[in-house]
Amino acid sequence: MDEMIYASATALAGAIRALKVSSAEVVEAHLRRIEAVNPRLNAVVQLAADSARSQARETDAALARGEVKGPLHGVPFTVKDWLETAGLVCAAGFPERAGFVPGQDATVVARMRAAGAVLLGKTNALLMDPTSGSAADNPVYGRTNNPYDLSRTPGYSSGGEAAIIAAGGSPLGLGSDSGGSIRIPAHFCGIAGLRPTTGRVPSTGHFPRIGALSDPRTQVGPMARFVEDLALALPIISGVDWRDSSVVPMPLGDPDDVDLQGLRAAVYTEDGIASPTADTIEAVAAAAAALSEASLIVEEARPRRVEETYEITLAYWRRSRLTGEEIDRSLFEWDRFRRAMLSFMENYDVILCPVCARPAMPHDETAARGARDVSYTLTYSLTGWPCAVVRAGTSPEGLPVGVQVVARPWREDVALAVARHIERALGGFQRPPL
Repeated sequence: MDEMIYASATALAGAIRALKVSSAEVVEAHLRRIEAVNPRLNAVVQLAADSARSQARETDAALARGEVKGPLHGVPFTVKDWLETAGLVCAAGFPERAGFVPGQDATVVARMRAAGAVLLGKTNALLMDPTSGSAADNPVYGRTNNPYDLSRTPGYSSGGEAAIIAAGGSPLGLGSDSGGSIRIPAHFCGIAGLRPTTGRVPSTGHFPRIGALSDPRTQVGPMARFVEDLALALPIISGVDWRDSSVVPMPLGDPDDVDLQGLRAAVYTEDGIASPTADTIEAVAAAAAALSEASLIVEEARPRRVEETYEITLAYWRRSRLTGEEIDRSLFEWDRFRRAMLSFMENYDVILCPVCARPAMPHDETAARGARDVSYTLTYSLTGWPCAVVRAGTSPEGLPVGVQVVARPWREDVALAVARHIERALGGFQRPPL
């Protein structure tokens, strides 16, 4: 069973289509794994076991007739509890929604199902204090634990998704990311995650409700143990849905077509806000060395104004308390920041930097540390650029250490190609001791 539950979604899809294994067998293996690990993790908060088994049987019957629904035919997946799923409770962490059952899927969920994927259930969403950025337990479902160390957090709001993927309960999932809520959990739990370019993926059916004007920082994106699965899922969930006004019909490149040789990479480990730990610095250095060996042009360089990230983000979080003049000032500073970052990126294809200043923290330290440690992801939420996260090292405590690969707007293909090379060079995902 271990081989099945720790296989990539890409490998599972190929094995199902080749009739080497049935969807029913794959789904059952993952349901058994969830049953085994979830009491210690509290990662899956709504399990759709009966419907998943039924969908898997229908998928196998369709394949026997020669029908393939799509690239994820028969592959199980999970969804963060901020994305609505027809017929399954979507509490989103709000007690008043504890019994709310949506009548239809979020756009991205519907697209995964249309591609043949089988929904296993919903995962816990860790909440955040909007004034400090610190993590808080979900008031409906409680706390989720990190599979590498149950006394530690799995990250911010997509933490339940990252935890169950790392633990082998799901090969592929959907999360959302405002300030790092895909990227930080991916880093803390040793998996891969992608925050796409703002405007790439529809947020229709996301709760809390978000929109192009009210929340330009939040994006829905894929999470998996392997970079190849991010590349598999992204084309499925991307594109105009004629509901989300922020989505741009921009062509999507293929990571397989990216030639790494000669790409220019800027590398930095200190953003002037939060000093990284030694193991974080080592992971970035190892990833930079791997890129140099692949003939990328690697330079130590930090974008101008990057140290303004935290104060600009803090003003955004506190905007409801600001005067009109203060809001105008904060928007001017944000726009000035974006211009400076874009000018920097004219000279580079990718930026390599930490995901967070440290590995996963103990539960009781998240509130005390606040958001300064995650300033490295906040920077690229402000720009709206695509960011891939992949494991590149291990802390002395045995915790995963990821790196963040940032590309130019709309160049998810470049971010994924570079992240995939780092994964291959440094080993990528490693099974937790759970």
